[in-house]
Amino acid sequence: MNASDRLYLQAAADLAEQGRFTCAPNPTVGCVIVRDGEIVGRGFHVQTGDAHAEVNAIADAGGSVAGATVYVSLEPCSFVSRTPACSQTLIDAGVARVVVAAEDPHPRVAGSGINILRNAGIEVALILVPEVLSQIRGYASRVTQGRPLVRIKTATSMDGATALASGESQWITGPEARADVQYWRARSDAVITGIGTVLADDPQMNVRDQDLAPYRQPLRVVLDSALKTPADAQILAAPGEALLVHDPETTVPDGLGELDNVALWASDGGSRNLAALLEKLAELGCNEVLVEAGAQVCGAFVDADLWDEWLCYIAPAWLGQASLGVADFELAALANAPRAEIMEVRRMGDDIRVRLDRAGE
Repeated sequence: MNASDRLYLQAAADLAEQGRFTCAPNPTVGCVIVRDGEIVGRGFHVQTGDAHAEVNAIADAGGSVAGATVYVSLEPCSFVSRTPACSQTLIDAGVARVVVAAEDPHPRVAGSGINILRNAGIEVALILVPEVLSQIRGYASRVTQGRPLVRIKTATSMDGATALASGESQWITGPEARADVQYWRARSDAVITGIGTVLADDPQMNVRDQDLAPYRQPLRVVLDSALKTPADAQILAAPGEALLVHDPETTVPDGLGELDNVALWASDGGSRNLAALLEKLAELGCNEVLVEAGAQVCGAFVDADLWDEWLCYIAPAWLGQASLGVADFELAALANAPRAEIMEVRRMGDDIRVRLDRAGE
């Protein structure tokens, strides 16, 4: 390793983020090619089925990269799928050295891409970059645990209330915080809510930021055991696809079954079987999901220990005793209380956003 290796890897990680809204279910990957101390090629993975970051960087370099050093945020793939194996592509291109920021956690790769390069006589350095591990955390969860990363979002007052007892909650936080939520929706493959929220607020749960909406709309998932979602609900009418999760014995009401953009899924165990739901979403290619729901649904995810991050938007206001809390679940002893680690605290206009990571992750 030399002093410039980490700088070039950081540049590759920055490039990877340019594919954040478009490349799922594949991971974000960025690549920088350097020859004689100068960057000659840059590339990132744009979307599944298209060229990978290394191929795009080689093309950006004009196709001639013999003897160059390749910096890539994620280990080059080792198997042929919709695109050729990138490890073989780099061998064929005649590169001299490859520097990798993280191994690919996919069981079909998991170090084999690095081994192929080394067996071909190419020098390979693995320099772990924590930012890259964070970038691919959802992808890693899906391919190793069989479920996407679960990120819960809540907006509360200083005394931890999400709404008045009447249900009134618009708006606890200000426009800057609400605009920030648009980013997290756009990077999510699915947004999960409950039927209570749908009936109380009639939300759209889609990406409305005009800078983000053209990329992709997340799958909108409603936990609706008895299929009470109105056929004209905004969450079904907004752009994109919706999935209603219901109990197996529930009869499908007239109207819901005829909507082209709405799928119905009778989950074994119904909408309360969150593990089965996450497994289903992983099968659909979801790397990250965002839970935007009321206290019962949020509490169910906490109680089942099926969450990874929490976005807490906190407004400098108090709602008092007659208000609704964040998460409903039972706790027998304080020692059993779920814990989290603070990853980041950021001001959002008049509010703050606290980003939490489940303790021990």
